[in-house]
Amino acid sequence: MPIKHPKDKPAGSSIRSVILASFIGTTIEWYDFFLYGTASALVFNRLFFPRFDPLMGTFSAFGTFAVGFVARPFGGLVFGHYGDRLGRKTMLVSSLMIMGAATFIIGLLPSYESIGIAAPVILVILRFAQGIGIGGEWGGAVLMAVEHSGDKHRGFHGSWPQMGVPAGLLLSTLVFGILSSRLTPSEFLSWGWRVPFLLSAILVAVGLFIRLRILETPVFLRLMSQEQPAGKPIAELMRNQLRNVLLGVGMRFAENGTFYILTVFVLSYVEGFLKMPRSTALAGVTLSAFIGLFTTPAYGALSDRLGRRPVYLGGAIFTLLFAFPFFWLLNTRSPHLIWLAIVLGVNLGHDAMYGPQAAIFSELFGTKVRYTGASLSYQLSSVFAGGFAPLVATALLATWGSLAVAAYVALMALITIVSTLLAAETFRDDLSS
Repeated sequence: MPIKHPKDKPAGSSIRSVILASFIGTTIEWYDFFLYGTASALVFNRLFFPRFDPLMGTFSAFGTFAVGFVARPFGGLVFGHYGDRLGRKTMLVSSLMIMGAATFIIGLLPSYESIGIAAPVILVILRFAQGIGIGGEWGGAVLMAVEHSGDKHRGFHGSWPQMGVPAGLLLSTLVFGILSSRLTPSEFLSWGWRVPFLLSAILVAVGLFIRLRILETPVFLRLMSQEQPAGKPIAELMRNQLRNVLLGVGMRFAENGTFYILTVFVLSYVEGFLKMPRSTALAGVTLSAFIGLFTTPAYGALSDRLGRRPVYLGGAIFTLLFAFPFFWLLNTRSPHLIWLAIVLGVNLGHDAMYGPQAAIFSELFGTKVRYTGASLSYQLSSVFAGGFAPLVATALLATWGSLAVAAYVALMALITIVSTLLAAETFRDDLSS
């Protein structure tokens, strides 16, 4: 059977089935990953770090949260290496299984009161496994969508696996919100928080069924029919495309770091610092996640028309300008203004960067090293920006107050603005070249 050009429809797998499979799979993976973030802000500081005062307990819980981000580049390297040599599909199935198993076991993990220091140690190990899984997941999911796509719609099609982030966040926040509102605080702390983690087993089974039905990307198959894959993708990447890796890392600073300020740190800020019900912040995060299901693909489609850089740059500039107003709105203690702050920050700032991001990162690298290059750029920034953002924000808040956290957000936005200006425009490039 002849190998089809990427502009043609892939035999056996329509673009609709591919992007649907990518979307559902990433939704499940991010549901698992975000469960930990929400639990870090609301539960883990009490169950796994009870000997600390409340602030230090939260700080320690966010520290284990950051472990998952430290693991993500390792996942990106391992899965990227084999994804560039063996194909994208196999790696997607493996990453989903790793993530699902780690999340399910967290739901069964005894607390510090039951098994002592072993509880937080095991929690860290499982969080590391989650990071490995999500580190390999993203690159494979976006490449399945982008490499199956034609040249004119890569931004829109690539945004579908990106929608797994708001969908996973929405799902995890909704489940946590429903349980915390229906159960008493003691019931929720005792067993209610475990339910969302245990439910992941069902979701992973559904995701595996869907992913096993799609085919390998035509771009990768075409490469395999013409030449041998790279023997050491990481070595070739570092030798020929290191600049693009570094620019990709910088481009993610504002998108990744501020996202966890807006969706994870804000939970503990509203409940712990503003002394308001946690449901207030959860409602804002839930609303922004729902809106993100529409804004993320809209920005991806817009980048197909205007180019990747203008759309991405717009989101970074908005994030810079909104850094201080965000906390001014939170500090009013008005629920409606808190919701507005979260929605503006996520859906106008973050989503304008995240929508076209899959296409940008795919277009920056050649097919032989694309999985490794896109994954490494994406996941390295998660260490320096996203993973430590709640941790850094908590330390800044304790030392200098909320204005210091706003300055931290503004600094990350500046890094992204400079990196985006230095990056090439790629939306008209031939993906198979």
